[in-house]
Amino acid sequence: MTAGPGKARRLTLAGSAGRWLMVAAVLGSGMALLDTTMVIVALPAIGRTIGGGFSTLQWVLDAYLITLAGLVLLGGAIGDIVGHDRVFLTGAVAFGVTSGVCGLAPGGAILVVARLFQGAAAALLIPGALAVVSTSFAADERRRAIGAWSEISGLATVAGPLLGGLLVEHAGWRWVFLINVPLAAAAVAAAIGHLPAHQDRSAALIAHLDLGGALTATAGLGLLACGLIEAHHLGVALAGGSLVLGLALLVGFGVIESRREHPLLTLSLFALRGFAVANLTTLLVYGALSASLFLVVLELQEVSGYGALASGAAIFPITLLLFLLSPRLGGVVSRMGTRRLITLGPIVAALGLLLFVRVAAPASYLTVVLPAALVFGLGLALTAAPLTATMLGAVPSTRAGLASGVNNAITRVGGLLAVAAVPLAAGLAGAADVGGSGFTSGFHHAMLISAFLCLLGGGVAFVGLRPPRQPAPASQAVPE
Repeated sequence: MTAGPGKARRLTLAGSAGRWLMVAAVLGSGMALLDTTMVIVALPAIGRTIGGGFSTLQWVLDAYLITLAGLVLLGGAIGDIVGHDRVFLTGAVAFGVTSGVCGLAPGGAILVVARLFQGAAAALLIPGALAVVSTSFAADERRRAIGAWSEISGLATVAGPLLGGLLVEHAGWRWVFLINVPLAAAAVAAAIGHLPAHQDRSAALIAHLDLGGALTATAGLGLLACGLIEAHHLGVALAGGSLVLGLALLVGFGVIESRREHPLLTLSLFALRGFAVANLTTLLVYGALSASLFLVVLELQEVSGYGALASGAAIFPITLLLFLLSPRLGGVVSRMGTRRLITLGPIVAALGLLLFVRVAAPASYLTVVLPAALVFGLGLALTAAPLTATMLGAVPSTRAGLASGVNNAITRVGGLLAVAAVPLAAGLAGAADVGGSGFTSGFHHAMLISAFLCLLGGGVAFVGLRPPRQPAPASQAVPE
């Protein structure tokens, strides 16, 4: 499978092994990046087949995010211990198998459980794909390899809405999941024999693996999601209990991490103001993104009569602008500064969400939907690059990998909480008939709430990233 012990080699992009490894890494990360947007486009068709109402659709999204967000740091840590090559291959196989179960699921309960396991597989696959690229290539080619992987993998995010729409309309929603089976097989086939072996340090470090912390965080996120999604069915007492217990477990996770010698989450990072502010902004803005995409697709398909492909095309400009503009804003960042852009970007995104309030049946694509998508996508593109620069610039270079992993996890946490909480606040929770009477009104309220989250994210950046006030020169000091 890999080179034997003591025969580890470093690859080049010009070599056959390096190219095959890049194919494997792109296929692996591409599956996970495609998943969310493709599944969002498929949700109305899923709901019509398996039933269960609005809350089932929320669970289809959030079950995946619960385990992915809760376990992704553990996945990276396992790779550091047993080798990223093994973790990548395990994640790819597991993602293919669990995707197959999702695609064949006969009902909502099995689909949601399969999505939990699929998210756990993604928690191995996502950090594993980047890790094998960053650790397998020779030092003088590593930056080029990571850049190529990032650019090509980013195309998966862009293609997700359109590919999801095509699959739903021409093959059925099950193929949104089943397509991952051959992709996973191809990723494994491309990787076998081309992954350099990495040192297995399991004997020395396996005891340091923070499994308890990861499971505590995952359970806490799951209980929060349950309390919010099922509030309408559970009632105030049970839903409130679920929320309180979930918060208690997340506090317990913090306590566990503060006492471990080798924690998954180094809490001292949050004492760095730039890191803390960037992650809070990430939580708010990307939460608004997840909730809005989820509800826009439902509104367009179930109320305005769009097909799956048309609704995918409707949100395509958002992912396209993110892909095209975010990496190319370096000059703008240097001229305006990160604080101004992280303040301006969420404001522009909020304006886009306010434009989505105009969506109602019938909704013209050119005059109503497209302008909202373009403005929203522009705001997100203005936000993404400076947000990443601020987050990474706040931590020592030796902690950049950990900081990126934490930010990735917080992005998922923002999404799962917003998908659960925004519909509840907008009055959509518990709806048995998705797209039925009153859905558009709830959708409009949800867009207003999401716009507020973006504005709040911009406000956090404006206040939190304000430069510290310089003390007055001694000559200007007020005499005592």
